[in-house]
Amino acid sequence: MEMKSSQMVRTRIAPSPTGPLHVGTARTALFNYLFARKHGGEFLLRIEDTDRERSDPRFEENIREGLTWLGLQWDGAAVRQSERTAEYRGALERLFAAGKIFWCAHTPQQLKAERETQMQTKTAPRHHCNGRHKQRTAKTVRGGVLRFRNDKEGAVEFTDLIRGLVTFQAPLLGDFSVAKGFDEPLYNLAAIIDDTAFGISHVIRGEDHISNTPKQLLLAEALGVMPPQYAHLPLLLGMDRSKLSKRHGSVSINEYRDQGFLSDSMVNFLALLGWHGEGNRERYSLDALVAAFTLEGVQRGGAVFDEEKLRWMNREYLKDLDNKAFRGRIEPFLKPSWREALARDAINWEAVAKLVRPRSATFVEAAEGLEIFFEVPRYPKELLLCKSTQTFDAVGGHLTAVREQCAAVSEKNFSETALRERIMPYAEAQDGGRGMVLWPFRVALSGKRGSPDPFAIAAVIGKVGTLARLDGALSVLA
Repeated sequence: MEMKSSQMVRTRIAPSPTGPLHVGTARTALFNYLFARKHGGEFLLRIEDTDRERSDPRFEENIREGLTWLGLQWDGAAVRQSERTAEYRGALERLFAAGKIFWCAHTPQQLKAERETQMQTKTAPRHHCNGRHKQRTAKTVRGGVLRFRNDKEGAVEFTDLIRGLVTFQAPLLGDFSVAKGFDEPLYNLAAIIDDTAFGISHVIRGEDHISNTPKQLLLAEALGVMPPQYAHLPLLLGMDRSKLSKRHGSVSINEYRDQGFLSDSMVNFLALLGWHGEGNRERYSLDALVAAFTLEGVQRGGAVFDEEKLRWMNREYLKDLDNKAFRGRIEPFLKPSWREALARDAINWEAVAKLVRPRSATFVEAAEGLEIFFEVPRYPKELLLCKSTQTFDAVGGHLTAVREQCAAVSEKNFSETALRERIMPYAEAQDGGRGMVLWPFRVALSGKRGSPDPFAIAAVIGKVGTLARLDGALSVLA
């Protein structure tokens, strides 16, 4: 990696508050954070809210919450571009006075017609303004913009720290727009001004920004400032290998938080999207990632966001929690009445956690799994049938036999082992297999198609609870 010897490493994440924190932006923030911390540098947060119509304070708060949840604490106060209008105006006025930018009077309709002609003739889309040498002092038409007078010949080149030498032919950039007005800078101008003003040494961002880089380099040259070094990350892809979007499912970091994913597993998962350390290691803490991270380990090809792998990883992290920590982390996802029951030690938490945790990939799933221990199940009687050929009379007979066996076990000895020893011989002797007995037994206790073993459920809810639920099932069949 190329480093400027005397410059402190300083990176930034610069999201626009026009929507929730996207997982792609979060992955970019993570890589910037890791790189800065690896080199003893600083990681800054810049809110790019110059789009006045679409920017929303709610989304800024969402961004801050998401970064905080991931543990990506930025250094110092966040910078809002909307509060730096004077700096952008000053830069634009200097560029205008030097003849490096100009008012373009072409209407949107004219520009659209020009683009259509270029597409038809298979010419690179760009606008070389025939009014570029006219020094208009103000916008003369609705939709007019300030453009950079691009007189550069030959190539604009830069060394991407991930992709190597990148070359653009300068004339193909045309006279690109930089502002709608002196108080309305566009992205490329505001970005290069802020990156250089705040001493950003490395801009690590998505590869969809590669085409912005030559424009920012030309603006840096016109402003007389030293640009940062650039590294462009692979895009995040859905399982169909198209660009990750809402049609692939959740794309907001805080949606995953609200679904009950752990921040540690999310950080670990995001780090492996387009980066790999040495060997086949897959589990990293944030501190371990800081120690291991290098830009050399970032791949160039797109990274697939495999939610099933995320779920697997989160399950592994859930397994690492002891029962006390698991209880503390799951409580926000429980109904108030369930939390009260836990506080009264109304159920055996150790036994419940042992049953629920292995079946759950998230806290939301774990909370849903806990429902059977707090709520009397409700279900259609058809769910009690193991097979469509089984009759309700047969199910009723099996549940009556199971109830008799449960009633014969004392409350003191009402354990999973004792119940299994009494009921399994009966279940194994039935035509059609033991499922003809165990399926309705489990449904009677849980009310669900999928749940833990019925003997384990019965041991947790106790003799009184088990008999009550079996009676409930028999009443459903009546």
